[in-house]
Amino acid sequence: MPSIQIETLSRAAFAPFGDVIMLDGARHYPINEGTTERYHALTSADTAEQNGQTILSLFRAQARALPLEIRVMERHPLGSQAFAPMTHDMAAEYLVVVAPAGEFRLDSLRAFLCQGFQGVNYAKGVWHHPLIALHKISDFIVMDRVGQGHNCDELSLATDLWLTEAALDQARNI
Repeated sequence: MPSIQIETLSRAAFAPFGDVIMLDGARHYPINEGTTERYHALTSADTAEQNGQTILSLFRAQARALPLEIRVMERHPLGSQAFAPMTHDMAAEYLVVVAPAGEFRLDSLRAFLCQGFQGVNYAKGVWHHPLIALHKISDFIVMDRVGQGHNCDELSLATDLWLTEAALDQARNI
């Protein structure tokens, strides 16, 4: 029976067929006050007809300790932003803090406990806090938009709002 030769996957060998998604050789830089490392634009989809480009990136989030003050929110007015944790650990946890799209209202903030097998996709314009990984360094595949136009608004908050261990423990018991 004839067989097909199996090659070691590399960017060069696979180039005629598409992109290899891996961290080696990828452009990266710190974001979110140095608590997250972004492995930028690992691959992209063909979305030129929509005047933008959808990309996949890897965000490496440093574990954050609680209590954590909510000091900044951001939104992306030109596209959604999806986060998919890269773990098989059912007990891995992270937090998301969100507020509805439109004019930011502090009284509309909501926080959610997410397990490592759950991803989130922030709709266009939804306010959200930068990544909040818990317990360990966590990798997320992120799908978002690059292209012409301003697509990241950041808002510094002068508040005294905190995420606490007590609130996290309460969420676990619901």
